[in-house]
Amino acid sequence: MKITLKNGNFITDNSKDCTFGCYFALSNSNAKFENVAKSLGAKIITPKEAKTLLGLDDSIKLVGITGTNGKTTTASAIYETLLNLGFKAGISGTRGAFINGKQIADKGLTTSQILETLNYLKLAKEAGCEYFVMEVSSHAIAQDRIEGLKFALKIFTNLSQDHLDFHKTIEEYARVKSSFFKDITPKLINGDDKNLSYDKINSMTYGFTSDATFYAFDYSLKGGINATIKTNGEEIKFQSSLQGKFNLYNLLCAFGALKFLTKKSSDDISKALSKFSGAPGRVEIVSRNPLVIVDFAHTPDGIEKVLDALKDEELIVVFGAGGDRDKTKRPVMGQIVQKYAKIAIVTSDNPRSEEPSSIIEDIVSKIELGDNIIKEVDRKKAINLALNLAKNGEAVVILGKGDEPYQEIKSVKYPFSDKDVVRDILNLNNKGNI
Repeated sequence: MKITLKNGNFITDNSKDCTFGCYFALSNSNAKFENVAKSLGAKIITPKEAKTLLGLDDSIKLVGITGTNGKTTTASAIYETLLNLGFKAGISGTRGAFINGKQIADKGLTTSQILETLNYLKLAKEAGCEYFVMEVSSHAIAQDRIEGLKFALKIFTNLSQDHLDFHKTIEEYARVKSSFFKDITPKLINGDDKNLSYDKINSMTYGFTSDATFYAFDYSLKGGINATIKTNGEEIKFQSSLQGKFNLYNLLCAFGALKFLTKKSSDDISKALSKFSGAPGRVEIVSRNPLVIVDFAHTPDGIEKVLDALKDEELIVVFGAGGDRDKTKRPVMGQIVQKYAKIAIVTSDNPRSEEPSSIIEDIVSKIELGDNIIKEVDRKKAINLALNLAKNGEAVVILGKGDEPYQEIKSVKYPFSDKDVVRDILNLNNKGNI
């Protein structure tokens, strides 16, 4: 990343870009190149000093969201509702970066390197944004990729098994997540999830227990979400087209964040939030006949929540597991899918450097194999098979990649979209509808 300043000089985090007199933004990720940058005549600065050079003064209210699942949906709900309420806002995360509805960066890391994030904030400030919402991954917390940022609100969604290839143990994973909430920054915490340790000062909670700051009750999940939210003696009716209790958690969190961040009335927030139709690739309906849903779920907890929300349907589930990642979750994912699926088709996800067939064997290692468990390494063939099997009103659920536009095999990212594959097979692109 290279950012040009008004005087013609520039800031970079890549030592290869360095020239005499430029600024090298030092971070945990590039510290080993500090001496190279110095030898080329660069001035070494911290992310906080980079903020000053870029004219960033914390006037934008920065919202940081972390958790195993729900980050993207919750962040998108807050961002889009801010726009619906008439505010200017930006967002960065798994889907890329957007400012006032316009995409400014493609998909990349969930949480970018710090200089890239500062560039997003610079562009957001120039666009008149009052708010910027960002997903904060556990990797980013551990690697100080949020160094120098001042948050107006920190949000915790939930914690379950993931990323143990990096963190090694669930206890270490929880410790890293918890470290984000050890200061007195205002925070909004899922009070029903007991896996987080946090500073109680300036903290609010949301959930389904009556002692939560934002409490959901009298709710129905049939055909969407209808609920009553209670906060500070107010009772607010809320409805949404989104499916499942996990999405009620996400929307309840978004409501609490918007109530804290803005001066809008609860009714205005509820009405604007109800217009949010979901993040791409998150329980996204690609076809209605047959019913085909794609979702990013790639953890045991995430998969269970999605399938439980759809349990009234007969399900044909296509799924796999990512290569070079936590192997212990693979058989657990297989057991969960077998619990809910009429037919489970186990296939490739992003195998990366691993052999897809080996990943599939890990997934099925603790389930009872039968005619309802099908192994098909080729993901496109697996999706086609699922669609051909859906002849009696079954719903096809394709998990693991959501709206990712690629499949990573042996360090190469090949163009691949679950949604496009479905549309091509069903010839939906020519029909112009779902």
